[in-house]
Amino acid sequence: MDTISVEVEEEFCEETNFESPCPSPLEGDKVLNMDFLTINGRFTPMSGQASACSTRSVSLATTPIPPEMLGEGEQEEQGEIVINVQPKPSRHLFESSGRTTPVFTWNPLPTGNSIVYAKGKDNEVKFKKFEDDSTDTESSAVSDAEGDESAITAETTHKKHDPSNCYPNCDVNVWLRSCEQEIVEPIAGEVRGVVPEWLNGSLLRNGPGSLKVGDMTFNHLFDSSALLHRFNIENGHVTYQCRFLKSDAYKKNKAAQRIVVTEFGTSAAPDPCHTIFHRIAAIFGKPGENVSDNAMISIYPFGDEYFTFTESPIIHRIDPETLETEAKLNLSDYVGIVNHTSHPHVMSDGTVYNLGMSVTKTGPTYTIICFPNGEHMFENARIVASVPARWKFHPGYMHTFGITENFFVVVEQPLSVSVPHMLVSQIKNEPMVSSMKWFEKQQTYIYLLDRDTGELKHTFHAEPFFYLHIINQYEKEGHVVLDICCYKDPAMLNCMYVDTMKNMQQNPDYARMFRGRPLRFVLPLNFEESLKRSSSVFSASKSWTGLMKRLSVGDDLDADDSLTLKNLVTLEGMSATAYVMPDSTIFCKPELLCNLGCETPRIYYEEHLGREYRYFYAISSDVDASNPGTLIKVDVINKTRLTWCEENCYPSEPIFVPAPDPQSEDDGVVLAAMVWGRDEENRVGLLVLDGKTFTEFARSEFETPGPVPKCLHGWFQSSTSKKSQ
Repeated sequence: MDTISVEVEEEFCEETNFESPCPSPLEGDKVLNMDFLTINGRFTPMSGQASACSTRSVSLATTPIPPEMLGEGEQEEQGEIVINVQPKPSRHLFESSGRTTPVFTWNPLPTGNSIVYAKGKDNEVKFKKFEDDSTDTESSAVSDAEGDESAITAETTHKKHDPSNCYPNCDVNVWLRSCEQEIVEPIAGEVRGVVPEWLNGSLLRNGPGSLKVGDMTFNHLFDSSALLHRFNIENGHVTYQCRFLKSDAYKKNKAAQRIVVTEFGTSAAPDPCHTIFHRIAAIFGKPGENVSDNAMISIYPFGDEYFTFTESPIIHRIDPETLETEAKLNLSDYVGIVNHTSHPHVMSDGTVYNLGMSVTKTGPTYTIICFPNGEHMFENARIVASVPARWKFHPGYMHTFGITENFFVVVEQPLSVSVPHMLVSQIKNEPMVSSMKWFEKQQTYIYLLDRDTGELKHTFHAEPFFYLHIINQYEKEGHVVLDICCYKDPAMLNCMYVDTMKNMQQNPDYARMFRGRPLRFVLPLNFEESLKRSSSVFSASKSWTGLMKRLSVGDDLDADDSLTLKNLVTLEGMSATAYVMPDSTIFCKPELLCNLGCETPRIYYEEHLGREYRYFYAISSDVDASNPGTLIKVDVINKTRLTWCEENCYPSEPIFVPAPDPQSEDDGVVLAAMVWGRDEENRVGLLVLDGKTFTEFARSEFETPGPVPKCLHGWFQSSTSKKSQ
């Protein structure tokens, strides 16, 4: 008699007793190696409903070979199979304090019990014996495609460091500075090189401005008071100015000279005038009224007006010439949402789309909001598509979304905002981050919503990963290609706690916590026949428990008798794969676009948003690189890249500006704001790179009256668009 021990989850989450996700079964770690990083082999198929708390699910990692796939003689040798169900305590894994995490890893196919899916002929995947001859090797350095010796190189993950100075090339203090004096009137910069004569307009930037309020300090980088920047380019000359966003949170904190508004990672100082009953009453107020309006993430145009964004439904209209804060809008006054992402999409006709969350009688729902171009964009806003969150009490954290010709793309990562905990945290005056839960054993879901009907058309599954930014997405020959800057888990959010940043030089794990890579997922749209074949092989209509009863243990297979999974991706030149799994879900394995950490990615947005593209631009996110302040241009077709860097210089998000009548996708310039590390706190600059060669055209540097921190996101307002306004 063979015995299979299967771990399953309890019926309910012991922590909340709500219908919520708990970690689903996971086999013991099996360390593998791939060409770009070390990986811990993990895979968890789902069964039944999405919530692992309310469904008993079985890991394929403990799954032996189906008897019908064995030879006749082998089947005769099989004895009775007994399944021992062993409950496993539920637990939540993402705490609000930092923790050591492994290097970002990938192993999207199941392994365990000496059985693994391995590549066979014709790009198929077969059950075969797995010989674990791998070792935990170091990440190798990657040279520049053009042979540039000054290019960024990833340090080895196990390199010995000076324990007091683990990252000698990285000065994280560029993020921790506080602006002490606004620059209301533009100051002129010293221009070196030649600014293209056609380049006229303003680079608008948003980001952290001050971590200090009186004698108090914010806990997290995302709490910092928003600071707006403007680099104005006119006839080869450049000026600079910066001003704080005059949000209600900023004005209240400044008036009180202490933190009186709770932020993402910081609790407000106790207010003796506000009792627990005031806080309970605030829960039932209008969305956005009980949260900070410190919109310090991004800037986007709505028609001829510019607005600052964060994830609350509050946005601020600013004057793009003076940076003055003009008005505050609560989008929940116009459409039924409780929050939205920091990154809406502006279409070529001026229509704006964003992803928000609505609360319905059936639970939280991800909704796509359309703001049609015109005089009354907000008054005419409407919800055009929606999909329910998979967990009623744990909707996913959303920072962005995608859009193609026919689909809205919603990527639901297993980082959620716990609704029960959020309600409790408001009563206890705790920051939002305390409500965030990471379910590392739950898969990532990718939803495709039809742009015409608003209905859910396809759902795809992938390994759990964390992300903030999608690079681009497009349709091609019956597939959706989706490029994302991915992390193994959300530990990088913990890396942005102020104390963690201050102590990063003594933390040898900091770089691994921040490790991410740009990955490409290819989602097949025509897989109905594969689903039918899968159903006949796997009996997918049956539960995983039923499937387990038909399985045998530990026998060798000949290749001819093996169970085959067909790769559904047929796009030429793509190594990303997708497979129909036994429960009829489509599981996607990504391919690596570039072996460098890439963040705040930008493309030729006006022309290639939602369309096939070749290049994206990003900043380095590898703090252990030889030069962490590196700009990167990636060719996603040839898998090559170009880099620009300067010692002690830290550029921000690169923005591509096309030349008039561009002859190619990279015919234009790349603009990036610059700050410098160490003792050069008052030095600010604007960099102008050739979009093709990624070499420097020109720069303008400024001496400011006080420190200027590094910024996050922005928008280029061309002089042409100014005149049209």
